Amino acid sequence: MSIKSLKARKDDLSSPANQLEFLRNGIFKEGELPLFKDKIAQTGNFPLKPKKLEILQINLGYMCNQVCSHCHVDAGPDRKEIMTIETMKQCLEVVKNTGAHTLDLTGGAPEMNPNFRWFVEEASKAGIKDFIVRSNLTIILANKKYHDLPEFFKKHNVHVVSSLPFYKRERTDKQRGNGVFDKSIKALQMLNAVGYAQEGTGLKLDLVYNPAGAFLPTNQQAMQSDFKKALKEDFNIDFDSLFAITNLPISRFLEYLIASDNYEDYMYALVDAYNPAAVENVMCTNTISISWDGWLYDCDFNQMLDLKVNSKVKHISEYNEDVLNDRNIIISQHCYGCTAGAGSSCQGSVA
Repeated sequence: MSIKSLKARKDDLSSPANQLEFLRNGIFKEGELPLFKDKIAQTGNFPLKPKKLEILQINLGYMCNQVCSHCHVDAGPDRKEIMTIETMKQCLEVVKNTGAHTLDLTGGAPEMNPNFRWFVEEASKAGIKDFIVRSNLTIILANKKYHDLPEFFKKHNVHVVSSLPFYKRERTDKQRGNGVFDKSIKALQMLNAVGYAQEGTGLKLDLVYNPAGAFLPTNQQAMQSDFKKALKEDFNIDFDSLFAITNLPISRFLEYLIASDNYEDYMYALVDAYNPAAVENVMCTNTISISWDGWLYDCDFNQMLDLKVNSKVKHISEYNEDVLNDRNIIISQHCYGCTAGAGSSCQGSVA
């Protein structure tokens, strides 16, 4: 398992342009597989247009205490990109005036931003109905200054969405690093102890599952049942829902696919599993993604490919919801990952 990001290794795939070039060529350029835009055109979904904005997803920085093999953000301890308090203040102005009902804070590990708590405190006053923080769990145990995060989350009624690749140690540690599973279990127990996923508290705790290899997730509801049974029996852990998210062929997962000679087979699997019904509810239709430096994207994945919104408004400093709602959504072949099978978004299956 790599201990450095693609960027730190100066890998060719650390360049979003190189990733996009790879996705445009090969089996797609040769016509073996249809381009995503041609596929959705067959069902009348091209160009893809936004619907009512519901979610503002804000990336507070790419710094992370982990270096996971599948990470589409290419996050890690060596990534120094961090949202400044000035950009946070611009985001807060938008949060106060947007029609969106959900604020979704992500990273890296968003908790590693030095102004994370200030931002949560200020944003929690803005009347957002669902206030999400995406935590890798191990950050809670990474340093004493993070040990009180469960209490902090509880105080601000934060909806915690936590990454847990599997309910067994071997598969989780293979994807995320040795010792990650045990720390994740301890962190989940700490969240349960302050009331998360406990009846009557209103404190929501959801888990996120990513496949460990070059395959698609199975039925989300069936996996949720398996996770709930195993975690309760083995560790007395409760959680609310499981989100099954398909790994998109970008960044470190793309590196893995190429290195393991699975890229073509995986793309065939995604295209074969294409579900027109999933296109209607893909995350880019109801979400705006904001990068650590304030640029606007259709989704978190487009952010990592540096595909800024197709709009006159491209930065948080000039945010205009009406103008943004009139744009066409930018797509490429990685979008097959969101429309395969039951579909995939940051909120799990969509169809």
